[in-house]
Amino acid sequence: MTDTQAIRAAVAAAHAQHGADPGGANASYIPYLASVPAHLAGLAVVTVDGQVFEAGDARYEFAIESISKVCTLAAALEQVGPDVVREKIGAEPTGLPFNSVMALELHGGKPLSPLVNAGAMATASLLRAQDVEDRWRQILSMQSRLAGRALALSDEVNRSEQTTNFHNRAIAWLLYSAGTMYCEPMQACDVYTRQCSTLITAVDLATMGATLAAGGVNPVTRERVLAAANVPPILAEMTMEGLYDSSGDWAYTVGLPGKSGVGGGLVAVMPGWGAIAGFSPPLDEVGNSVRAQAMVAQVARALGLNLYRVPGA
Repeated sequence: MTDTQAIRAAVAAAHAQHGADPGGANASYIPYLASVPAHLAGLAVVTVDGQVFEAGDARYEFAIESISKVCTLAAALEQVGPDVVREKIGAEPTGLPFNSVMALELHGGKPLSPLVNAGAMATASLLRAQDVEDRWRQILSMQSRLAGRALALSDEVNRSEQTTNFHNRAIAWLLYSAGTMYCEPMQACDVYTRQCSTLITAVDLATMGATLAAGGVNPVTRERVLAAANVPPILAEMTMEGLYDSSGDWAYTVGLPGKSGVGGGLVAVMPGWGAIAGFSPPLDEVGNSVRAQAMVAQVARALGLNLYRVPGA
């Protein structure tokens, strides 16, 4: 049974304590992200029985950015299955930055993880699609179904992203030259850039995470979005690469599969219980929201949520 009083208290306390923490800076390499008010901070919890708890700017819409990689991975798993994804994309942390070219060169052009830029573009290319618009619609549909409401592309974010994505275009061609890109490279890059440009809230993000926690059933809409068998691979990938170069530290200190984005969002999933999501634009040196990390971690500790904790110990 969900302890609503404990969750409400934990969310309120974490936001009060960390919602104005100093440190970090907005992402500046994407003009739109640099312009988002840095004082914003929101926190939300959604449980597997559909209860929603929130504090602060939990309904402010921000760019989904790299968190979209989880949604595209989910769509690919539904179409081609875990074995194909592991064979063609991989299931290992790269040990290098999320946009690393060196990681590709060191591994013969195989991306290794669907949660780095190269792997995300390759994952998008795996989807069976008639054309670029069909590929985009499939990804947007998965994002929306996970969030429990119709999400939309931000033209402003997309323009900002499309005019600065030259590094990703180069990665797409490198994938193609290695035989690990499965559609026209610039189509995959374009769709990947769009998928990063939708707007979500912390409540949407917690709902996405809670859908994974509930074995693929959205706890708000009650729709089965994913086959239960496709959830463990997603959570495994999130554990290994979800917080960029801090993924290992996050697993060690918090113990929950997570995914962050340079838009300031962060979600952590406790299977069978629900998800915690934070949002605040200032990022640390590897691209994770300073305040979201602190808020989410405090809620997890307060409620005793840790995937590796032995019950009763």
